[in-house]
Amino acid sequence: MIEAGVPDYEVATFNGIAAPAGTPAAIVARLNAAINQGMQAPDIQERLTKLGAIAKANSPAEFAAFIAAENAKWSALARSANIRVD
Repeated sequence: MIEAGVPDYEVATFNGIAAPAGTPAAIVARLNAAINQGMQAPDIQERLTKLGAIAKANSPAEFAAFIAAENAKWSALARSANIRVD
């Protein structure tokens, strides 16, 4: 993309797990701890690596901030390019 004149081009896909709105914080914390622990298992790490994925365990707050930043980035791009949903 740099050769095409688009500097600093970066697009990545991601997967995450979300709980329904209103899920008690204690349950979210327990789920987050279990998921993060599971992601550290050697067999899971090996499978993700074979798929070309990078496991990144984080907190619900970190994931929410990431989602908000992605939304802001792509919304700004859509506005600047006058992209609209029909």
